[in-house]
Amino acid sequence: MPLSHIRSIAFDADDTLWENEMLFRETEQRFCVLLKDYIAEEECNKLLFDMEMKNLPLYGYGIKPFTLSLIEAAIEFSNGKLPISVVEQLIQIGKEMLNAPIVLIDGIEETLKYLTSKYKLVMATKGDLLDQERKLVKSGLESYFHHIEIVSDKTPRHYMKLIRHLDLQPDQFLMVGNSVKSDILPVLEVGGHGFHIPFHTTWVHEMVKEPVDHPNFRLLEKATDMLTLL
Repeated sequence: MPLSHIRSIAFDADDTLWENEMLFRETEQRFCVLLKDYIAEEECNKLLFDMEMKNLPLYGYGIKPFTLSLIEAAIEFSNGKLPISVVEQLIQIGKEMLNAPIVLIDGIEETLKYLTSKYKLVMATKGDLLDQERKLVKSGLESYFHHIEIVSDKTPRHYMKLIRHLDLQPDQFLMVGNSVKSDILPVLEVGGHGFHIPFHTTWVHEMVKEPVDHPNFRLLEKATDMLTLL
């Protein structure tokens, strides 16, 4: 995989720049405890995921859509008997998620600091615009990036639009992320390069069963591994 001609490196945000997924998993546990009088925990987790998938095409990704799914699921699980006090608790939980402190991934700032002098760095992520912009500012990483791209989803079409915007050829573009499904496969499909840095917790929706076998793909253990490759 030749890397000498890479001109721009894009980084996913959630669980690539900073921790994110654990916040959702902890909230799901809180939710199922809160709804324990209406539904068993195992069934609660499964049906909540089903609700999120049903709403995904309409709401998109992020904490706000997740909070709406929590409320809708709670109403459904309780057969419409949910007290307004529980709805208020769910809204408060959503606000707590939005205001949660930012925890950077180990080694990511060191990596960005090194790469920003050699490459045009981009933050390319999906989710809610306001929330992702807020997290970027709170992270203290904003100054390392030449361009910020926040999209509703990550598909080959979205990546090609970004590559053209950066005035690049696909093989001059490298994407770094924790999700094979969103960060790696679409980029490889259009002819770009992908570095996968797994996070210890991955949302079921982002999981891919088959290993990636592609000359433009590299699996790394940590962000600082990039320092010896680029």
